[in-house]
Amino acid sequence: MTENAQQQPSAPDTELPTQYAPADVEGRLYERWVERGYFEADEKSDKPPYTIVIPPPNVTGSLHLGHAFEHTLIDALTRRKRMQGFETLWQPGMDHAGIATQNVVERELGKEGKSRHDLGREAFVERVWQWKGESGGQISGQMRRLGDGVAWSRERFTMDEGLSQAVQTIFKRLYDDELIYRAERIINWCPRCLTAISDIEVEYQDDDGELVSLKYGEGEETVVVATTRAETMLGDTAVAVHPDDERYKHLVGKQIKLPLTDRTIPVVADEHVDPEFGTGAVKVTPAHDPNDFEIGQRHNLPAITVMDEHAVITVHGPFQGLDRFEARSAIVAALRAEGRIVAEKRPYVHSVGHCSRCKTTIEPRLSMQWWVKVGPLAKAAGDAVREGKVKIHPQEMEKRYFDWVDNLHDWCISRQLWWGHRIPVWYGPEGEVVCVGPDEQPPSGEGWRQDTDVLDTWFSSGLWPFSTLGWPEQTESLAKFYPNSVLVTGYDILFFWVARMMMFGLYAMDGTPPFHTIALHGMVRDQFGKKMSKSFGNAVNPLDWMDKYGSDALRFTLARGANPGVDVPIGEDWVQGSRNFANKIWNATRFALMNGATVDGPLPDASKMSATDRWILSRLNSVVAEVDAFYEDFQFAKLSDALFHFAWDEVFDWYVELSKTTFQAGGEAAEVSKRVLGEVLDVTLRLLHPVVPFVTETLWTTLTGGESIVIADWPKDSAFRDTAAEREIETLQSVITEVRRFRADQGLQPGQRVPARLTLDGTALAPHEAAIRQLLRLQPEGESFTATATLPVGGAEVALDLSGTIDVAAERKRLAKDLAAAEKEKAQATAKLGNEAFLAKAPDNVVDKIRGRLAKADEDIARIQAQLDRLPDA
Repeated sequence: MTENAQQQPSAPDTELPTQYAPADVEGRLYERWVERGYFEADEKSDKPPYTIVIPPPNVTGSLHLGHAFEHTLIDALTRRKRMQGFETLWQPGMDHAGIATQNVVERELGKEGKSRHDLGREAFVERVWQWKGESGGQISGQMRRLGDGVAWSRERFTMDEGLSQAVQTIFKRLYDDELIYRAERIINWCPRCLTAISDIEVEYQDDDGELVSLKYGEGEETVVVATTRAETMLGDTAVAVHPDDERYKHLVGKQIKLPLTDRTIPVVADEHVDPEFGTGAVKVTPAHDPNDFEIGQRHNLPAITVMDEHAVITVHGPFQGLDRFEARSAIVAALRAEGRIVAEKRPYVHSVGHCSRCKTTIEPRLSMQWWVKVGPLAKAAGDAVREGKVKIHPQEMEKRYFDWVDNLHDWCISRQLWWGHRIPVWYGPEGEVVCVGPDEQPPSGEGWRQDTDVLDTWFSSGLWPFSTLGWPEQTESLAKFYPNSVLVTGYDILFFWVARMMMFGLYAMDGTPPFHTIALHGMVRDQFGKKMSKSFGNAVNPLDWMDKYGSDALRFTLARGANPGVDVPIGEDWVQGSRNFANKIWNATRFALMNGATVDGPLPDASKMSATDRWILSRLNSVVAEVDAFYEDFQFAKLSDALFHFAWDEVFDWYVELSKTTFQAGGEAAEVSKRVLGEVLDVTLRLLHPVVPFVTETLWTTLTGGESIVIADWPKDSAFRDTAAEREIETLQSVITEVRRFRADQGLQPGQRVPARLTLDGTALAPHEAAIRQLLRLQPEGESFTATATLPVGGAEVALDLSGTIDVAAERKRLAKDLAAAEKEKAQATAKLGNEAFLAKAPDNVVDKIRGRLAKADEDIARIQAQLDRLPDA
């Protein structure tokens, strides 16, 4: 805590404005929290550590609903742990986002009529750093808007000096341990970005294409293969069939003519081929398909590259120089002219990979790249979960994790970019290869050159849990805050970022995993469950909703939908409802302050409390225990819902209303209730704070005079329970609810007063007569009192005199009309359900709908008849 944080705050306001205006308080409160150092973490503290790293957003990014959702959950966890007395570190930072950032800056250059090649590598990298300083990282300011309690003084960037040293260190260690190597393999290639890209940077979508069946060979040595990429046939070096496929056994080992070329290719037998799919024969293009590459390796087939890095055909005269899609049409036409086309299907909808950055169709391409040998690393990552060192939550996600890490292919880590961590390998004039560590001098002299590629962004972000703490130096922060307590992230990057952090953490930190728990959440979707996308027209800028309803409203809505590992639907109506909840908290606290609610001194002895006081304290402690259990299980939706219903339903709608009578009566009972109400609000605000920090800070400091709720103690369950008081108040609630329902059924206005006789003697409701009368707007019975309706409820009796309050004849007429309509609806539904011909033809959903109409009609008839029976005679 900074020196400022230890200073006593000025005296709190004694009054609250009549309305809560988030825009007036949120920015001011957040800056005060930061200035006082509440979010900073001290590695020298003797408090137990609690660490979470932010999934580093791209430096090119801005806050979207997915960020807002994830950050809300992390902020709730860290705020609670801070209140519980942990030395809490929420580590912030950003990712350099190699391809995305390079694309942004290249577009800026394009506006000037330049390319990165016009600047040269060194000047281009300088230009990227300049852009980063001026325009990058706008998300940091947006995180402040949301209320993220991160340790800003520790903010890191994956390209800063310390993290760059960590990257070079682990590359060198992996290289020396023969876990990094260079080899020619098939990779995802973007012809627009001119680089290999990772699997996670490939977006698959259904495209309209064509499926063409081609005839290879002549006479009895003819084989038909099908392809969606006819242009790749120029690079075919075999046809493969299954070893047990009797149709082709006579061809295995023979050479057949490859159309449009002067080459022959062999027919090979390979178990990868599915004899039941298509013709049971497949063309093999080792340089342009990952599966074909594996077949080629097994059968020692040559790999012929037929396209350059721009996806332009480089072989076979007639097609040389054509773009791949132009070549596709030209090659199909040429094959058709030779009578080689057996069948064509257009359109043929199939899944096609696209670059997530520029949407260009990905081209599988044979390329010399750097790779991580993941076998031993992935095994360690799997064993850490199997042995219980790391828990995945929810547990059912473990299977998906094992399916991935147990079947990982070697990881392509090189990218043909200029922005990123350059591979620390130098090549000499005599073919020498030297990997250089961070404390070593690279070789120099004529003919030496550094590898031009940079590392995959996931390589540096895989080090995030420990590189941000100073590794490879053995810092105090590393000793205090590693391993992280929990990782909160989306299930969609379980396989990419999470698996890489697990592999690198276990490798670099002597078998200590990077975190104890992996808490996975789902994706934010629109209110209909549809993926949010600009192209769908349903994307939402969370800043718009924060401007309109306040940050607390957005946060509470997101948390209330957060079930572990499940997607989260969200609509503006729900955010508006959360804004109403914030207003309800505000108004209830304002009422409490105006009526003398206090937190001064200890709670009165239970013997001095009313049943209402004992009930709310009993319920309060139950909710504290319930919320704690939900937090430990990452059940954000359940804890938010529990707090919502406790605060709104039990505290505001019942306890506050019941207390009004006590406050009006005054005396010792009122003083006791004022102290109880203060206690309930104090604890409730602290329970709500991690999810809705701004409104709770304003209210709590006003109520208690405390410095800040951020550093207040987290509530503890005092174990006080009073089941008798809970039963008593539940009975009181049932009486009030039942009479309110009757009043509404009779068409009485909520504020309309009705004479009533209450027979409460001998029941637990006797002490509550004043509250019952006040809440139900019941006048004392007068001399002319006539009980026109009697309600036996909760062991008591409530007799009402409705004469003069309603027109009985008109009410009977209205209800009779409603009853006739309900009976008609029942008759129609019964007739349809009794018609066998109708039931035989109607869809199940139509029949179910009619059954629902019948059930509702029965309910309406019973309800209306009961209302008629309760009416006095006209």
